Amino acid sequence: MEQQTKDLINNEIKNNDVCLFMKGTPDAPQCGFSMAVSNMLKILEVNFKGINVLESQSLREGIKEFSDWPTIPQLYIKNEFVGGCDIIKEMYENGELKKIFEEKKIDYKK
Repeated sequence: MEQQTKDLINNEIKNNDVCLFMKGTPDAPQCGFSMAVSNMLKILEVNFKGINVLESQSLREGIKEFSDWPTIPQLYIKNEFVGGCDIIKEMYENGELKKIFEEKKIDYKK
């Protein structure tokens, strides 16, 4: 991975408490899985930054290498990789996602 791509990923994760690497944007997702995770965060009224990996091939491949995770979307909370769509959906349904937001002191709709 190019250093520039690595720096971009690191900066986004460091400067945004909740960071979603996704296909498209939160307002215009371009993949059902990205839309699903984005919608869960919106329902919880979490302030998050969506990063469109479709804007750059090096970013799209770089985030997979960075996290050692093969799919997109990827959710990071306070510098920590949490998971992709299936994991986030399960955590959302069983209440684990809210627990992470509480532990990390992130505002969400209770």
